[in-house]
Amino acid sequence: MAERGCPLEAVPLPAEVRESLAELELELSEGDITQKGYEKKRAKLLARYVPLIQGVDPSLQAETRIPGPSPATAPAPRQQKPRPSHARDERFRSDVHTEAVQAALAKYKERKMPMPSKRRSVLTHTSVEAHTPPDLHSAPPDVTTGLAQHQHASCERPQLASATGVPRGDSRRALETAGGVPVSSRVSSKIQQLLNTLKKPKRPPLKEFFVDDFEELLEVQQPDPSQPKPEGGQMAVLEGELLAVGSTWPPSLLAALQQWGTTQPKAPCLTALDTTGKAVYTLTYGKLWSRSLKLAYTLLNKLTNKNEPLLKPGDRVALVFPNSDPVMFTVAFYGCLLAELVPVPIEVPLTRKDAGSQQVGFLLGSCGVALALTTDACQKGLPKAQTGEVAAFKGWPPLTWLVIDGKHLTKPPKDWHPSAQDAGAGTAYIEYKTSKEGSTVGVAVSHASLLAQCQALTQACGYSEAETLTNVLDFKRDAGLWHGVLTSVMNRMHVVSVPYALMKANPLSWIQKVCAYKARAALVKSRDMHWSLLAQRGQRGVSLSSLRLLIVADGANPWSISSCDAFLNVFQARGLRPEVICPCASSPEALTVAIRRPPDLGGPPPRRAVLSMSGLSHGVIRLDAEEKLSVLAVQDVGQAMPGANVCVVKVEGIPYLCKTDEVGEICVNSSATATAYYGLLGITKNIFETVPVTAGGAPISDRPFTRTGLLGFIGPDNLVFVVGKLDGLMVVGVRRHNADDIVATALAVEPMKFVYRGRIAVFSVTVLHDDRIVLVAEQRPDASEEDSFQWMSRVLQAIDSIHQVGVYCLALVPANTLPKAPLGGIHVSETKQRFLEGMLHPCNVLMCPHTCVTNLPKPRQKQPEVGPASMIVGNLVAGRRIAQASGRELSHLEDSDQARKFLFLPDVLQWRAHSTPEHLLFLLLNAKGTVTSTTTCIQLHKKAERVAAALMEKARLTTGAHVALVYPPGVDLIAAFYGCLYCGCVPVTVRPPHPQNLTTTLPTVKMIVEVSKSACVLTTQAITRLLKSKEALAAVDVRAWPTILDTDDIPKKKVASIFRPPSPDTLAYLDFSVSTTGILAGVKMSHAATSALCRSIKLQCELYPSRQIAICLDPYCGLGFALWCLCSVYSGHQSVLVPPPELEANASLWLWAVSQYKARVTFCSYSVMETCARGLGAQTAVLRMKGVNLSCVRTCMVVAEERPRIALTQSFSKLFRDLGLPARAVSTTFGCRVNVAICLQGTAGPDPTTVYVDMRALRHDRVRLVERGSPHSLPLTESGKILPGVKVIIAHTETRGPLGDSHLGEVWVSSPHSATGYYTVYGEEGLHADHFSARLSFGDTQTVWARTGFLGFLRRTELTDASGERHDALYVVGSLDEALELRGMRYHPVDIETSVIRAHRSVAECAVFTWTNLLVVVVELDGLEQDALDLVALVTNAVLEEHLLVVGVVVIVDPGVIPINSRGEKQRMHLRDGFLADQLDPIYVAYNM
Repeated sequence: MAERGCPLEAVPLPAEVRESLAELELELSEGDITQKGYEKKRAKLLARYVPLIQGVDPSLQAETRIPGPSPATAPAPRQQKPRPSHARDERFRSDVHTEAVQAALAKYKERKMPMPSKRRSVLTHTSVEAHTPPDLHSAPPDVTTGLAQHQHASCERPQLASATGVPRGDSRRALETAGGVPVSSRVSSKIQQLLNTLKKPKRPPLKEFFVDDFEELLEVQQPDPSQPKPEGGQMAVLEGELLAVGSTWPPSLLAALQQWGTTQPKAPCLTALDTTGKAVYTLTYGKLWSRSLKLAYTLLNKLTNKNEPLLKPGDRVALVFPNSDPVMFTVAFYGCLLAELVPVPIEVPLTRKDAGSQQVGFLLGSCGVALALTTDACQKGLPKAQTGEVAAFKGWPPLTWLVIDGKHLTKPPKDWHPSAQDAGAGTAYIEYKTSKEGSTVGVAVSHASLLAQCQALTQACGYSEAETLTNVLDFKRDAGLWHGVLTSVMNRMHVVSVPYALMKANPLSWIQKVCAYKARAALVKSRDMHWSLLAQRGQRGVSLSSLRLLIVADGANPWSISSCDAFLNVFQARGLRPEVICPCASSPEALTVAIRRPPDLGGPPPRRAVLSMSGLSHGVIRLDAEEKLSVLAVQDVGQAMPGANVCVVKVEGIPYLCKTDEVGEICVNSSATATAYYGLLGITKNIFETVPVTAGGAPISDRPFTRTGLLGFIGPDNLVFVVGKLDGLMVVGVRRHNADDIVATALAVEPMKFVYRGRIAVFSVTVLHDDRIVLVAEQRPDASEEDSFQWMSRVLQAIDSIHQVGVYCLALVPANTLPKAPLGGIHVSETKQRFLEGMLHPCNVLMCPHTCVTNLPKPRQKQPEVGPASMIVGNLVAGRRIAQASGRELSHLEDSDQARKFLFLPDVLQWRAHSTPEHLLFLLLNAKGTVTSTTTCIQLHKKAERVAAALMEKARLTTGAHVALVYPPGVDLIAAFYGCLYCGCVPVTVRPPHPQNLTTTLPTVKMIVEVSKSACVLTTQAITRLLKSKEALAAVDVRAWPTILDTDDIPKKKVASIFRPPSPDTLAYLDFSVSTTGILAGVKMSHAATSALCRSIKLQCELYPSRQIAICLDPYCGLGFALWCLCSVYSGHQSVLVPPPELEANASLWLWAVSQYKARVTFCSYSVMETCARGLGAQTAVLRMKGVNLSCVRTCMVVAEERPRIALTQSFSKLFRDLGLPARAVSTTFGCRVNVAICLQGTAGPDPTTVYVDMRALRHDRVRLVERGSPHSLPLTESGKILPGVKVIIAHTETRGPLGDSHLGEVWVSSPHSATGYYTVYGEEGLHADHFSARLSFGDTQTVWARTGFLGFLRRTELTDASGERHDALYVVGSLDEALELRGMRYHPVDIETSVIRAHRSVAECAVFTWTNLLVVVVELDGLEQDALDLVALVTNAVLEEHLLVVGVVVIVDPGVIPINSRGEKQRMHLRDGFLADQLDPIYVAYNM
């Protein structure tokens, strides 16, 4: 038994030993035991039963391997019982494999994966809605670190990262409610399932590191010390038999053609069949000779270009013939050879977008092809341009098309003879070859090689004159060309060519032709044998007894062995002799590498080997002794060709000879190999001129070898075994896997129900410096969603078990959508290209990045915290300054009496109404650009008085009462605000509800009114009606509103006395806003802070009564409110008010207003800027004709509470440069809750600066400046100049110590216009008073600072400011609340979102958030729903590559689903809540495994 490679069978193991072994296996696969421990325990268990097993007795190990020629492989094809072939598809069949797969799947029965959810409209079939959720309260593992928490799972609750905005404390509650969202939702249960599948890591975490080019620490898999290593001796070069150059052989192929054409003109050369199997034409040798001569004469003498012959000897000519026309192709091929031209056979381009067509064009261009030969029928079928000429194909050179049917050719004169041809080194023909990457190269074969190949094949196959050969292969290239067009002519054989179309219609046709013509030889592929098996039932009278040779051209494929076995099983009863089957191996570069000879030609008996898949993945040959699961059965492909030397060399690096039990690349030295890649000298040298060397470095031969691209070894009896192709090789970690093997495993998972057999592609894509395996299959239309998903998860498990490798992505596409290769099969490189470009359009996707990506850097461990004092000392030692900066001093800038006089805004308004009553303060515009209302100082004063009187008399409010102002943007709002101040009430501005969207906007209004404890609501008549309407009743309890006063027609009354605040610290107004994290809070602004704010803005922007500024902002909170309601009254300048809602009707309104009123200073929001950039980008010429001119603008400031959006501001500047907008005008401001205006560009001072920082350093809270364009660089622009009276410092987020300017920290601000505290915080109780009264823990501990909640850094620039000092720039990086803590690093959502938006052109917008440490990416799709799934892999790749993060869930939604607030900021937490409550109506949700 040991000889057959399965010594285990000799000793049946007791059941308890088998059970213990199974338990051990499980422990190993779950990572609970090391490889070494596993082997030790296993050896112990088996020691009594099997003394032969590896790792037990080294002296006996040799018997389980193949060290050179040994009787290790089974001598003859085993006789298997005939089995009914209808039970299952036989083609890829391997019983061992199928059993292996079933066993592997049994291990996984319990693991349940969350099924992706798909919107009904995208579904073609129904699917079960949801799985039963698992136990929801077990703690989710920290999947971000990849480490399991088995031991603590029951007792330890995970600390949720602060980014989730969930109240800390009992996280269990957080899991259940997640910010108010019950976890019983379908989404949450699926996420829980996902977490459960990720609970135990697939493999033990890796320990070692290496530094890659980007100085990023990526884990590198270290060789496992227990992995198998080759132990045989160095192989010897295998020498084929001598080429018996007989005197009977003609001196060249053309001499043979001439000989047969003149001496045996009636002998049949080639029979062509039509699609019904009828012989349509038989070409005789006489005809072939005469027609080839005619063509040669025509090519050389009848084609001219400006009286010069079009072609010279050695020119390349394209041969474009369909697979159904071997006759014309053969004539064209020999005609070119006779004319000393080089034929380049290519496929017929059927459409202008054929798979790989562009690459073929590149080949033709690089070969300098200008002429294409074709037939009349074929030319008529080619795509045409309007002129009727053949269309120009993309990437093709200009071609002249010549039809070579008889009537178009000229008969040569009697005395004309073609130049004598010798079999020299000149190129005879060029065969195209498509590489793994999809590039097409031309392999040049010389005349000498051509002749040697024909002679070697004649000798190896024992061809003799007048034999008949049935050829099913493509006659334009590879074995079909070598046997069916070249060698056949040399031996005057008769070839019956079976076209692909006939095989599709009648798979048995080739066997029928063998019968009919009593063919002695047949040339087929495994596919043809497999097809004929399916069709042979009920066929009587078919006999294969005439065959002496059945050449299997793809005998090197892993599944050819099962096709051969199954075929022999069925047809042995019909005369097929076992020894007739001759698998062979070939490659475009080396032509035929090896072929099995029948015994009558001296071939040894055939052999097969059952090899360990695990050994193969390490490049080592081990006969499989114990593991029935992961094995590969291979058959030999015969002996080396006559006249050839064969050796096996290492795949990478120097071509050292392999050891006898090592897999390497097969190399051939022979006169019958191709000579070069046409025109590509560099790679030609690598492939065609390899010099293999011994372990000592000595060359083994003075003649160079050609690399075949085949992976294999030399077995017993000097037989060649092939285990894969270099093109299909995927190196994952340190192990090698073959694409074909993985296809075979996938097909063993009951595929017939769900996917098409022959339509599976496996390839690898490089993500994060390693190959990742992608499997794409065509799904049957009748397979349900659920079934397909089950099949996919089983395929993943089978491949994981058998190959010990994870599949990165498994995609199913609709039937018939994968790009096809010319003769059936899948065009793999084109499929890969489509996958990478997002053009594959799958209908089902399953990604497993968590399993596959094992080389992520270790999660960053936070160091035991360095104290603040050490930080300062460290910074001083390193020569870095402490990061602090301040605006200009206020005291020097103004007469203090004047400042005191203007302490309160109501006083300022009265003073202005008295001193300049008719001075215009406000102009309000509508969508048409018409001024709807203007307000002078006196008008505003009088309106305010009327409002104050109404509040005191009608609403009977007392001093200090809170009043909600619910107005549309306009002058009424301003008047109501000052009316409140006049009577001592505290105004609260509230955005009015949207009439079309009451259900979502009205509750926010109600909430602010309640939370601010407003005693009265001031508003307009229209809004009053809205607040009390029936629709409002559905959204809120309308009876609970406080007094509602409509100010549209209040009587003209004066107040007896205007209220004067007793102290500057009296509350002036409340500023309520909702943060991007969904928290509603109001801040208290005192009278002193309000005046100080106005003063700072006045100084920074040089605002005087003679100035006009244009404002297009929402007037409800923050700086927008201050600019709209406060600044004009304080500084006296005229404000042109443009309400942002009006831009919906007229996008150009704001720009028109700026131009019309010649505003030097203008303010807008990002949403306004985006509206203009998107809506007006193409209309600049129209605007110019309307007279819009922006050259008056000195500063256009974007009011924002976020990192400046460089891309938007730059594109805006570029777009409107044509309208005169100065290049440097656009800048940003920065403010936040605690201080609404910290930075503002202003009119004087240096331009804003931009720096490029290293994004990876930023994740570690470090600031490292890099050059523009360097990898991982992130552009950041300064947020504007720091306002007068404002001091800024950067503080550590945890220790609260000051930081140096090379650190990222929280921006703290000290200023007279900071808010004095939160009035209330609704949404999270964690925001405390220390936001307003923080002190540094070290250094200057006296100053009181306000914490902004934003991360940023300061840099001293080379520029000087107004005072002559060097200018300090503040760069805001992002909100601390929104930052994501993942893998121990700090990520800013906007950076991940930028990467995702760049991943594919269909991504309109994107938002990310985390949920139980899973990164969730929500993508808005701007395209067709059926293209949605293309984004899943691209998004996952982009985030992995650029941020080293594994995406947990990808959610694809419609445009406009991601909520955005009035400032244009994404509301990520609202989005998160909507997702978890299953309210987004997503197109597709993918749960990455």
